[in-house]
Amino acid sequence: MQSTGMAAKAADTPLEPFTFERRELQATDVLIDIHYCGVCHSDLHMARNEWGVSQFPLVPGHEIVGRVLATGDAVSHLKIGDVVGVGVMVDSCGHCHSCSRGEEQYCETGFTATYNGDENVIGGKTFGGYADNIVVNSKFVVAIPASLELSAVAPLLCAGVTTWSPLRHWNLQPGQRVGVIGLGGLGHMAVKLASAMGAEVVLFTTSPHKGVDALRLGAHQVVVSTEPEQMADVANSLDMILDCVAAPHDLDPLLATLKTNGHLVLVGIPDAPHAAPNVTPMVFKRLSIAGTSIGSIKETQEMLDFCGQHGIVADVELIALNEVETAFERMLKGEVKYRFVIDMKAGRA
Repeated sequence: MQSTGMAAKAADTPLEPFTFERRELQATDVLIDIHYCGVCHSDLHMARNEWGVSQFPLVPGHEIVGRVLATGDAVSHLKIGDVVGVGVMVDSCGHCHSCSRGEEQYCETGFTATYNGDENVIGGKTFGGYADNIVVNSKFVVAIPASLELSAVAPLLCAGVTTWSPLRHWNLQPGQRVGVIGLGGLGHMAVKLASAMGAEVVLFTTSPHKGVDALRLGAHQVVVSTEPEQMADVANSLDMILDCVAAPHDLDPLLATLKTNGHLVLVGIPDAPHAAPNVTPMVFKRLSIAGTSIGSIKETQEMLDFCGQHGIVADVELIALNEVETAFERMLKGEVKYRFVIDMKAGRA
């Protein structure tokens, strides 16, 4: 089945038009006409092979929203015309301990990534959502609530569920105080979701000018983390922190803001290790540092349903597919609030 999109042919060349083959529809598959695809920072890392795992040609995109065009014979829960989404993974082993618990994102043999993963039917690598269509195992497809603006839903399938999953796993309760580190693609979703869940959200930033936007998004307080007095004011006051910054930084000042039994949850992945934290306050306050990766299909659907009930979408800027390289350049400069989304129909006849 033919598909057209944009691919990186090498790490040092810009994305260019690319025609390729998707697998033919299997019994449990659906064919999706892609309407929108989010531009995640990891797309840039992969296109430039900054993690050293990219295989070319590479079609990025794992925040996919579209309509079902066809279904396999064994698919009964989805029908032609349904508005659906596809996130970071499109398959897993299905039988390991994690998969049997409905936590496919922790598949012990490794889940199949939406792009640059192993295509288990026709061989080769999976190709992502910077394209006009995609064929996916229906178990890894989620339903999009009709109340949501589709152009702003795409980032929920990565940034949304990546922040939702830890909030649910650590059982965030109304009235608790949650810190969010960084106001980017992940951070702005963390603020929106935690606030809607009834938490009191404290946004930590090194950029004071982001304070107004943080309050607009639902934060109750903004702390400039480079200001010792402001950090002292929130000492021992937080139940949980979501650290959304993908750069190495000192964790000790953040640990000092947690109450006894508090959790510092790392969501961003830095390109170099964080400095080792001071163990003493962790021992005497029974603190924990944890990490979390995206979310399960079940969690993704729960998150979308919650967003549908509360009218939550990402703050996005729409671009055409041929503007991706410009978007990459602007992402590196932090010139987006807060996610680019490709309108796959823009510029088409």
